[in-house]
Amino acid sequence: MNDKNFPLSDPSFYANIFSFMGLPLSRDLGDDSFDAVVMGIPYDLGTSGRAGARLGPHAIRQASANLRWEEQRWPWDFTLADRLRAVDYGDVEFTFGDSADMLAQTEAHAAQIAAAGKTLVGLGGDHFVALPLLRGTAKQHGTLALIHFDAHTDSYEDAGDYNHGCMFYRAPREGLIDPARSVQIGIRTDYDRPEHEFEVIDAHTANEQSVSDTVAAIRSRVGSGPAYLTFDIDCLDPAFAPGTGTPVVGGLSTSKVLRILEGIADLDIVGFDLVEVAPAYDHADITALAGATLALQFLYMRASRKA
Repeated sequence: MNDKNFPLSDPSFYANIFSFMGLPLSRDLGDDSFDAVVMGIPYDLGTSGRAGARLGPHAIRQASANLRWEEQRWPWDFTLADRLRAVDYGDVEFTFGDSADMLAQTEAHAAQIAAAGKTLVGLGGDHFVALPLLRGTAKQHGTLALIHFDAHTDSYEDAGDYNHGCMFYRAPREGLIDPARSVQIGIRTDYDRPEHEFEVIDAHTANEQSVSDTVAAIRSRVGSGPAYLTFDIDCLDPAFAPGTGTPVVGGLSTSKVLRILEGIADLDIVGFDLVEVAPAYDHADITALAGATLALQFLYMRASRKA
């Protein structure tokens, strides 16, 4: 994953950490030599709990240094660089404190990346950044299925204009996602069950049933059309991800989630995001490392479809 313009003979755990996994830094979307883009959105003004997710993209990139030495990530049977070329696009820039500008800038970048035929992996930031990412991605791919890992449904009607709890109330009404093809995994907080539009695999169910049963349920719901995967790190139990703004006990393990993701890798997932890593509340980079590992898993999932 070394940049030919900045070769690293021995990728370090602590030195020369300029990008996610040591990927080349580039915004040249006309370059046909790469297939995927990692982009940070350092925004947390939509947070209702503990702030600090604006530092998530930096923490995830730093933690990825623990992973970049391994050319073939276990348990995948191929080397990522042999199937997928990716770049780090840097972070979205927006006027500080201006949520409307963040929405506009993030949507524009996501739309340009999708139009160039690249797969985007967005690094938040709080979960509100998923809304402009969906808007930009849907411009290219149309209405999407949503695969949503979270402790919360984030489908609250009265959450306000700029709130990380409103995206999946607004997205169906904007025609961005189809609730009939969408599923939420790991939910363990209150929501309006009679009126809820999405299929829910709650945390109790996901923890008690087998990985294969969860995978089968997701595949059945999503089908063969284009899908978007959004992952709030608080889907994981705080034992595995303490560094987040709204932690909820009783969540999934990192191991189980990685196996679920492996089981749905061949679905037509056209975009990903990983959000709500808040390093101020982390311990020994546990949460940042989980976030980096999940983002890398997304790249492997995309690469596995290029066999």
